[in-house]
Amino acid sequence: MNKKKIIRIKRITKLRKKIYKLKTTRLVIHRTSRHIYAQIISYKNKVLVTASTLEKNIHKKLSYTGNIEAAIIIGKKIAKRAINKNIITISFDRSGFKYHGRIKALANAARNSGLQF
Repeated sequence: MNKKKIIRIKRITKLRKKIYKLKTTRLVIHRTSRHIYAQIISYKNKVLVTASTLEKNIHKKLSYTGNIEAAIIIGKKIAKRAINKNIITISFDRSGFKYHGRIKALANAARNSGLQF
């Protein structure tokens, strides 16, 4: 396995242990070079809400789905769906990725749309 990936996995496990002790729902982000995915997961590891750039209505709007513009759309979409299910307070799980670029844009869009981190 790649050294960078091993280090990222160590960061993920440390963060998730802390979130598990708090017993809060978490907003989990995963990004690839082409797409970005967001899920809200309960502390019992049940997926409550999802949004990604693979959805047809989002994919058709954008010419390229691996940029900040797509991340902002996903952040707004996940926040809207979470609020519809009465989920307001969450913990942000960035899956070991650095907090900049698309990850930061998605988090800010979700905050501005009503989610509280």
